[in-house]
Amino acid sequence: MEVVWLFAPLSISLLFLVFKLLVSSRPKQHNLPPSPALKLPIIGHLYILKQHMHRTLENLSEKYGPILSLRLGKRLVVVVSSPSMVKECLTKNDIVFANRPPLMVGGYNCTTIIDSPYGDNWLSLRRICRLEIFSSSCLNKSQTIRQHEVNLLVHKLCQNCHDFGTIVELKSMFSELSFNIIMRMVAGNRYFNQDKGNQKATCLRELIEEFFSKGGASNVDDFLPVPFCWIYKRTKVKQLGHKMDEFMQGLIDEYRGAEKQNTMIDHLLSLQESQPEYYTDEIIKGIIMVILSGGTDTTSVTIEWAMTLLLNHPEVLNKAKTELDNHVGSDHLVDEADLPKLKYLQSIISETFRLCPVAPMLVPHESSDVTKVGGFDIPRGTILLVNAWAIHRDPLVWADPESFKPERFEGIEVKPWILLPFGIGRRSCPGAGLAQHVIALALGTLIQCFEWQRVSQEEINLAEGKGLSMAKAEPLIARCKAHDIAYKVLSDRI
Repeated sequence: MEVVWLFAPLSISLLFLVFKLLVSSRPKQHNLPPSPALKLPIIGHLYILKQHMHRTLENLSEKYGPILSLRLGKRLVVVVSSPSMVKECLTKNDIVFANRPPLMVGGYNCTTIIDSPYGDNWLSLRRICRLEIFSSSCLNKSQTIRQHEVNLLVHKLCQNCHDFGTIVELKSMFSELSFNIIMRMVAGNRYFNQDKGNQKATCLRELIEEFFSKGGASNVDDFLPVPFCWIYKRTKVKQLGHKMDEFMQGLIDEYRGAEKQNTMIDHLLSLQESQPEYYTDEIIKGIIMVILSGGTDTTSVTIEWAMTLLLNHPEVLNKAKTELDNHVGSDHLVDEADLPKLKYLQSIISETFRLCPVAPMLVPHESSDVTKVGGFDIPRGTILLVNAWAIHRDPLVWADPESFKPERFEGIEVKPWILLPFGIGRRSCPGAGLAQHVIALALGTLIQCFEWQRVSQEEINLAEGKGLSMAKAEPLIARCKAHDIAYKVLSDRI
């Protein structure tokens, strides 16, 4: 009996120690944002997501609030759908959320300026883009390229639009415009001829379309367990990466050692000669890939949406034409020096950004540390999704949010957390200035040079297509008739 009582305190102490170790080894319970109750094994909440992810997540936010959490396969995802939550995440906690999650379509092992983790590499890439590519002086140097390509678009339309009996398909024209502008800036050559494309142009466009179809947070394969991801990566994404790399390397090899043309590639290769340890082929290819993929499809899609909205609202189109007549006149085509005077045109573009953001979910962020948002715990490694589409249609922010009303932007300063076409914070789109120049110049010129009508009396369908960029489901077609200024001015400039 004495022996039993002798070991009792020791046994109790040992059991208490084991219990304490077990409790301390359990995962810490976080106060996560609200979440749908039904979470399936392996896939979590992936079963909820539909084709248009931004619409599905907006419906969830109406039920669970402006911040909610989802378990998408192996990853914890937090979705924010209000300006206040965006402001807290990407201004107050900007550095914490400056990382990018390693998604499958990350370029060059996630080392480009879009998908590189926050750190020295990304800071260097941002400096290069700001100083060497997208600075005001660089944009001024490429102004003649943008003007010439827009003029060529007008010239092509003039060949067909003599009266309203002619129907033109605009999607492909806007796509060729954006591709040619970017390719001339990057490599000095047009990749689409005026009447037909070439093999390189077709290859490039197909690669970028494939990139947008597989990229972004809507690609569910990024959230499946490792075996599924490995198979997918080996069969699909890796092939896409090889194709993109071959194309980019071909561009660099073509211009290395050739006569200088003052292009972006020439400039980067010159920097490579002076700083070869940093300006490697990989870095240059990554920069070019981001500019081509981010500056072509998104720009052309925005122009197409803007023209669609104007055709559905002829009173807005007439008001924009009156502004151009008053501030530009009929003696010259609108140029970039005229754009600051065209306030209503800028309002039309802002309203297009609001209603039809080409990146409705923005590019995903990832938390680099534990933080709090809206009073909830956000663990390290959480993917942050910003539903810009929902914020742009929030009735607490925008009066009559479903309507196209450019006048809502007149005389007001728009906070960056309520209108998010290019993101917000240090990971916002570095090419925003270039995109705005191209969109405003193209749209202003099309309004100035042509009279536009819908093909039928019915409004144009605003259905959205598939893919990362929120393109129209059906290509835009319209009737147009050239004004005299198009023939008079372009005869001297083309």
